[in-house]
Amino acid sequence: MKKRVFAIAVMGLILIPFLLTSVSAKTLKIGSMSPLTGPYAADGNDIKNGVLCAIDVIMDEGGIPGYDKIELFPQDTACDPKQAVAAANKLINLEVAGVVGAYCSSSTIPASSTLDEEDIIMLTPASTHQDVTDRGLKYMFRMCGRDDAQAPAAVKFLKEALKAKSIFIVDDKTTYSQGLADGVEANCKKNGIKVLGHDHVNQGDKDFSAILTMAKRDNADILYMSLQNHATGSLMAIQAKRMGLKSQIVSQDAMYHPNFMKVAKAAAEGIYVTYGFTDRTTAAYKKYEKRFTSQYGEIGAYGTYAYDAATALLRAIKAAKSTKPKKVKKQLMKLDFDGASKHVKFEKNGDSGSSYIAYKIVNGKYIPYWSPNEGYLK
Repeated sequence: MKKRVFAIAVMGLILIPFLLTSVSAKTLKIGSMSPLTGPYAADGNDIKNGVLCAIDVIMDEGGIPGYDKIELFPQDTACDPKQAVAAANKLINLEVAGVVGAYCSSSTIPASSTLDEEDIIMLTPASTHQDVTDRGLKYMFRMCGRDDAQAPAAVKFLKEALKAKSIFIVDDKTTYSQGLADGVEANCKKNGIKVLGHDHVNQGDKDFSAILTMAKRDNADILYMSLQNHATGSLMAIQAKRMGLKSQIVSQDAMYHPNFMKVAKAAAEGIYVTYGFTDRTTAAYKKYEKRFTSQYGEIGAYGTYAYDAATALLRAIKAAKSTKPKKVKKQLMKLDFDGASKHVKFEKNGDSGSSYIAYKIVNGKYIPYWSPNEGYLK
């Protein structure tokens, strides 16, 4: 009997440190929101994977004191406003410390309002519509650029580099694509580029013969494609080439994705797209590139911005020594570091600045071609 009591006592002494560790162990919860299924899934999974890379790097660097684990709760928005709000509410119930997302501006805008009501910080790596940060929400931040910076940069490129005198514009009526297309139209009119047409397609359309026939008839110098996703853009580019459209195709950041070229193939050659400049020679980018490609393969358009957004959030939490929104926001506003995508320093409204340049697709690669500040790039 004494032996049994002694054995139980010894086992108790062994278990006490384990139980104390289990009780004291804490998990830092953060969320991501992006389309993980449907036509925008490639971009959405890039965002999720970019956040996971940031978590891995932070943990490799010693983690965040007080937490033994950082867990990501990725939510599928499907680029649907209602589903995005539902995803936001789910993350609220999970009591996440912050959210990286979403992709579509039409998802980010309503979801951010929901999160802001509960004082949850949101950093979007992909939503470029100006209303994302112009509504004055306390806890809304943006890592990518803005449409009202992209539109004038694109038109300056059309006028100064391509010497365009006329343009035909097409969008797919989403918050992002139509807002950007409207901005391009307005800037073209200001700069003496004649807008011969501005028409629309629907999300999910696969046959663009009607609108391309109009564009071919008008024979504008430029066909400007402002579309929500690269799958639609690749189909339009293929059909434009088959129809013998002579207009130079210019598009926007949604076409900055390897899948656009993989599908469009020869039809993508020579197309110009505007996208934020990223210096791939920096130590920060190379570190990210090695991590992302080894785990998830080819880098997509918004994985890099998502990585920087998550890095910013986690650094701010670490510096604040707290997950309280006011304290974390204060540290976010103090950040000043070289990220993988750009130099990160937030402005008062939550933006981090825009650095749009024009890339040209040559031999299946996006080659930096022209900058609004520097002109032609070598």
